[in-house]
Amino acid sequence: MPLGLRANRNAQRMPNRWRHGAWLVALFAAAATAYETDPYTNRHLDIADSIGVLDAQVNAALGAIAAEWPASRGESERALILAVYRRLGGVHWVDKIERWAIDSPQVAKLPNTRAESIIGDFPFLAGRVAVLFGFGPTINIGGHYVGTDKIGHFFSQGRKFYRRYRRTGSEAKAARWSIVTETGLFGSLTTGVRSNADLVANFEGYRFYRSLLHDGVVEAKPAIFRWQGGGLVQRRPFTWRDHVNAFWDEALNPNVYGAGLMAAVRGRLLRLCSDFAARPQRYRVDATRLLARYRHVGVTDTQWLAPAQYLPAHCPRREASDDAG
Repeated sequence: MPLGLRANRNAQRMPNRWRHGAWLVALFAAAATAYETDPYTNRHLDIADSIGVLDAQVNAALGAIAAEWPASRGESERALILAVYRRLGGVHWVDKIERWAIDSPQVAKLPNTRAESIIGDFPFLAGRVAVLFGFGPTINIGGHYVGTDKIGHFFSQGRKFYRRYRRTGSEAKAARWSIVTETGLFGSLTTGVRSNADLVANFEGYRFYRSLLHDGVVEAKPAIFRWQGGGLVQRRPFTWRDHVNAFWDEALNPNVYGAGLMAAVRGRLLRLCSDFAARPQRYRVDATRLLARYRHVGVTDTQWLAPAQYLPAHCPRREASDDAG
């Protein structure tokens, strides 16, 4: 039985005094992955691209791992992946590099608060992760507006995806469990939201871990490392450009919302009419290619809710300019 269904069914069997405790545990489990973020509010504003400093952080970590690799550890792919995860990921609710991006003045963020964000009108049970544990910012990575939580998904959930791939030998089987976790304790079971963009970041994290030692995982590029005499040699630098695209952006690749949240989401979207009219290009995406690329990892076509489709059809005509469609 999928994890989410089992947790839900077991909770229904518990006495009321225990059921609330079970959901609290589930809540903490959901919060353990990342903060909630909002890529909609103020996205008409320009913020500096942080890809350079983010690339530098990852490459500094990879360089240190290679420099410190003890010959006694041997040529172990499993040990290398664990070393990268420990340096950049982490077991706490915010990964190390995600926390660095949130706190660093070198990383520009969209101005936003939880109260003014798209989740500001959500019922408490839907927005409780942000209420209780914090609200993560949106940053610019290579021209794409991305919630910092996606960095955590990339390193933590991407590692889990890769481990399942190694165990099963199948991307499809590894992807199915990634879908279960996003639908279960880390997604709609606890928040009422199933994030397409989380699934994309998970998959791209898996590709990163594969690309550490395997050629061609990133198209036309060699592996990042090769073994030499029991040590590591870095063959090329890491760049987020190999992995981040428009489908990391939850505004361009919208979430799947439960019925109870849809009215709140639509109401919040309509507050974007003026912003959309001012910068319609900021809300557009060529989704056909990306949907085909990620459909096998569980991404659902939610383009009807993407601002470029939804707002021209629902904004008052005086706010939706002729070129906004």
